[in-house]
Amino acid sequence: MKGGASVAPFAPPSGGRSDILFIAGEHSGDQHAARLVAEIRKRRPELAIHALGGEEMRAAGAELLFDLTRFSVVGIAEVLKYLSVFTALLARTQEWIAAHRPKVVCFVDYPGFNLRLAQRLFDAGLARKAGGHVALYYYISPQIWAWKKGRRFTMARLLDSLAVIFPFEVSCYADTGLPVHFTGHPFVTHGASSHLVYDPMGPVLLLPGSRAQPIGRIYPVMLAGFARYRETHPGEKALTLYPDERIKALLLRILTRFPGLEGAVELRPAVEGAGAKACLLSSGTMSLSSALAGIPGAICYRAHPLTYWFGRMVVKIPHLGIANLLLPDSPPYPEYLQGAARPGALAREIDLSTSDPARSLASAKAAADLRRILSADQSHDLAGWLLSAPGL
Repeated sequence: MKGGASVAPFAPPSGGRSDILFIAGEHSGDQHAARLVAEIRKRRPELAIHALGGEEMRAAGAELLFDLTRFSVVGIAEVLKYLSVFTALLARTQEWIAAHRPKVVCFVDYPGFNLRLAQRLFDAGLARKAGGHVALYYYISPQIWAWKKGRRFTMARLLDSLAVIFPFEVSCYADTGLPVHFTGHPFVTHGASSHLVYDPMGPVLLLPGSRAQPIGRIYPVMLAGFARYRETHPGEKALTLYPDERIKALLLRILTRFPGLEGAVELRPAVEGAGAKACLLSSGTMSLSSALAGIPGAICYRAHPLTYWFGRMVVKIPHLGIANLLLPDSPPYPEYLQGAARPGALAREIDLSTSDPARSLASAKAAADLRRILSADQSHDLAGWLLSAPGL
């Protein structure tokens, strides 16, 4: 189903009912939701949990209706390519909810899809705030602090509750009346970033993200930068972590364009983790994970030209990386965007990250500062937040 609009109906619940439906379209959202699914199953094993997501939620015990992570895309050009698919998925998801009436729908990040679905459920009278019986909960806020701030009022009209992972996000909704709870960042509250550690004797991490389209633009320049670095540091090794076999196949295809790196770059499943002495990162989840591990490095990002142009017009934030936004006075990662992401510049960043003691000291301090900022108030228990939903 590449670019087509044919989406088969989702299977009915195997047990005849659904209590909670999770919807997560990103690999990171699937991982965060999986931890929540596992905790809920531990506390309330009798609940029937279903998901549109990925293999992480399936492994945690949710009945997977559709692998939505296959359509993890970002940017105008990329979304337009799959517009008919997303339209069909919205219709199928609404049909399933109308037919099987889960007590709660928990949206996880992925706002382009999830907020449209919330609006459809409201318009169809299925949502509690429209007189229906389906409570709409949202975990991991859209980045309204970066763009589309007006979405907060729509969210307040549609949603019953919101759980956020950055403490400053609570105040972003202060004028809406929407109940908002800071539950801590999962990388800190669940130790979910512990699969990465700083190792001064380890390889160089090359982490281009988990979405196919950005990887196709970012990974080649990362490899070219590492190849340039190896010209003066022969024998150095690199490591790339991948979220699934589909992304692994893409990475391998790109690697074949760099015969000089044969045997120098290892691919490893992300769940296995790694130790590293330096990193080149895209701006996504792994950049925060690397910062929390105290690994020095730099952010490298290239988007479709149309996506980048549009982003420059509407997004008004000083940095792209989350760790840099959380520590604006001492951002841990230099950022090389679009044309600035050149092999020579990235090679220099690897060199500085591995040879300058000040870089590793600054990274260690940044990691400690981030853990302090992202630690949750224990009164805001994430699983307890969702299990407090009406009807559960």
